[in-house]
Amino acid sequence: MVGVFKVLTVPLISVCIPAYNRAALLPELLDSILSQQGTNFDVVICEDSSPERAQIRAVAERYSSAFPDRVTYFENTVNRGYDGNLRRLFELASGEYVLFMGNDDLLAEGALATIATAVQTHPDVGVVLRSYDSFVEDPKKSLQTFRYFDNECFFPAGPQTIVTFFRRCVFISGMVIRRESALRHSTDRFDGTLLYQQHLVGQILAYENGVYLPQILSHHRLGGTPDFGNSVAEQGRFVPREQTPESSVYFMRGMLLIAADLQHTLNLELLKPILRDIGNYAYPVLSIQANQSRRVLLKYVLDLADLGLWRIPLFHVYAVGLLIFGKQNCDYLIAEIKKRLGRAPVIGQVYSGQP
Repeated sequence: MVGVFKVLTVPLISVCIPAYNRAALLPELLDSILSQQGTNFDVVICEDSSPERAQIRAVAERYSSAFPDRVTYFENTVNRGYDGNLRRLFELASGEYVLFMGNDDLLAEGALATIATAVQTHPDVGVVLRSYDSFVEDPKKSLQTFRYFDNECFFPAGPQTIVTFFRRCVFISGMVIRRESALRHSTDRFDGTLLYQQHLVGQILAYENGVYLPQILSHHRLGGTPDFGNSVAEQGRFVPREQTPESSVYFMRGMLLIAADLQHTLNLELLKPILRDIGNYAYPVLSIQANQSRRVLLKYVLDLADLGLWRIPLFHVYAVGLLIFGKQNCDYLIAEIKKRLGRAPVIGQVYSGQP
């Protein structure tokens, strides 16, 4: 039944799924969540007026019938877009914390128990930063791991923590945010950026603590086609089923817009260190368009440089590497570095919190 909430006790974690198309992948995601043990949680699905609404509804109703105390399903009357649907899920959820999962990704085994231990062990946790890996068909065959530090780290509230978390919370699956804190900072000013979580993370970490977990919490499925660009807020900025150079530049511009807004509203020095951190780790930003022609790629590099990234030496190293050696060779080199280290290399002055 749409919109009927059945859980009698307040869950610690609401696993929230912003659903848009990809109905065929939803059962596997729900199975990965509902197989979790030892944690009080529920699942909230909010469908955002997609062409596959009927198929998504059928899956959701099947699972809510099988798990009446776990799964709740809602439908938006209009397409709110990515950012608007995240905001709506905070309103619909009841858990103390919200864990977001992309609709084609998978929750790692034991993830909820790991998160529950962290938020109950550390004081006043507003945000949990996850580690994750990527796969194509079999999540057991990981292609690359995204781990930032060797061990679990506690991050006291403040500007250094905001800078460390900001760029690293772009990928949504596995990110955990305290629900009441998110509701206090609710706004539609950044709808259409696809980066609403960065606004929330920045605002919350100015006053509440963060935790980083080195365990893999989510599995990112590669090869999916993006569905951004359908809502009113996203139209003209993103193109459904494509990742154009123009949309990638707009995405980065939105990231820096939010960083500038955080600096202004919090009266903290944030924009320059965030820009420096983005530049030091700019390879994914560049490589997403690396299969374009050299002329298009070069224009893309110059457009990104105009955002201020020209000031960061490593930005130029990544760009030249892609232009000379190509994406495949550069991807291999970076993956090997991360594999040997067991995490991403620490570049520049990255605040790593407290052990």
